[in-house]
Order: sequence, then structure tokens, then C-alpha cells
Amino acid sequence: MRRFLVAESETPDERAARRAHTGQSSGETYADTLRQLDAGATIEICQPADVDAPVFTPDGLARYDAVFLTGSPLHVYDDTPEVRRQLAFMRAVFASGTPSFGSCAGLQVAIVAAGGSVRKMPQRMEAGFSRRIVATEAGRAHPLLAGRPATWDAPAVHGDEVETLPDGATLLAGNNVTRVQAVEIRHDKGVFWGVQYHPELSLGEIAIALRRQADGLIEAGLAEKEEEVAERADVIEALHHAPERRSLRWRLGVDGELADVDGRRREIVNFLASLPTIDRRGAR
Repeated sequence: MRRFLVAESETPDERAARRAHTGQSSGETYADTLRQLDAGATIEICQPADVDAPVFTPDGLARYDAVFLTGSPLHVYDDTPEVRRQLAFMRAVFASGTPSFGSCAGLQVAIVAAGGSVRKMPQRMEAGFSRRIVATEAGRAHPLLAGRPATWDAPAVHGDEVETLPDGATLLAGNNVTRVQAVEIRHDKGVFWGVQYHPELSLGEIAIALRRQADGLIEAGLAEKEEEVAERADVIEALHHAPERRSLRWRLGVDGELADVDGRRREIVNFLASLPTIDRRGAR
């Protein structure tokens, strides 16, 4: 039986707000996804950014088979106590040698903890879907992206992006909006696989996120008015309930890599399958 730790960086208020809209915090969503993929796993959730959170040591983290870092509204370039605690946690994960995986802000935390940098996207935002993601030469041979076609779309909602990769990082995929869409980081004793998009999220959760961020989408120039955002979210939600409907796929311009749950979760599935081959001294 494998033991997983899910680390969420939302503040208590942000967790409460997300539960009010979606019924779950980001960590609870991740835990549900992992239970569906590995029914026998034991899954714990922690909140490293909280002021009263227990401090994890490398030895304590080494008892887990894997650590997962969720997305959140966290801006890793802000020098706040919450960010500093989250980065300290990730450095302990690297020091423990425990394999780790993260999406969106989870990727960004790992990037900065290993010595890279993150910035606000210059006059851009990816919201709803990340389009036309393409693997690099290294990515085409990497097990994280096994089974991905030449180009694919994925659920995404983010206004920050990786600016510089740390030493020990390998760029695995990108697109014309964000250069870093998938990466492997080897730092200290640890190996991290991460993506800028959200393989853990359902399309229903993406629809809810768009409705919540309608003002930001309009400000970013992605929509002219709230009604446009609502209409888009309604179609995405309809696809969530009926992923096989060709008419909905056509309206959104997506295929099974995004509409089908197995396609969306491909990177998490690949990470779980690869865990036995990831050496805890930083070598695969």
C-alpha cells in the first residue's frame, strides 16, 4: 500500500472560498483524483503555508512514496510568510529524496525552491484551456509525457509563469503562450515532475473557476463581458457531463486528450506508474 502526501498552499480563507464554490479545497480535489487512480493508497493532506502547520523534516517526508503539490492563488514571487513556508516545505521534499509531482502553482513552488524564478505573465493569461502544447525533444522521450500526441490541449487557469529554470531542470513541453508547460527538476536528492496545467481537475471545476474569475478574464482581454465568460463556462460544464458529445467538442475545439478523463490525467497516471523507477538519490 502506497502512502501519498498532498500539500496545498491555499490559505484558510482561500480553502473556504473554494469549498463554497466547488465543494472541495485544491488538496481534497487532488486526493480524490489519486484515490480513483490508486484505490489502495493512503492519502494525507497538509497545508505547509499555514502559520500553525506542522513542520515536515526530510526524514519525515522520506516515509512517503510521493508528494503532490496543488495549484492555488499563491504568487511565488511575493515575499510573504506563506510563500516562505511553502518554499521551505518544498526544499525539505527535495532533501528527502521523495519523488514529487505538482501542477500550476505546485510547479512554480518547485521551480523557485530549486533556484529558478516565476513572474506575472506579461499581458497574458491562460484560462480554461492551454492550447497546442508541444513536447521538446527531451519531453518526447520522457515517461511523464508517455502517450501524448504531437500536440495537445489541457485544462489551465493561471496568470503567472516560469521565468527561468533552475540548474538541474529539463524542459519537457511548452506552447506559444507559456514556454514552460512541463518540466523535470533534479535538485538535492529529489526528482520533481510538474506541469503548468491541471491534469487533476474536472471540466466542471474549470467551468467554476472561469465564472469566479470573470472580472480577471475581461481585464486580460480574453472576454468583453461577463455573459461571454458565462456562456463559455456553460459549454465546458456541459462537456463535463457529456464528454462523448461531438457537438460540444466541436464548439470548444477539443478532442479526447481534454474531453476524456483518461486523456486529461495522463501525466499523473504516468508519474504513478513510474514511481518504482525513480531513485531517491536523484537519478532515474
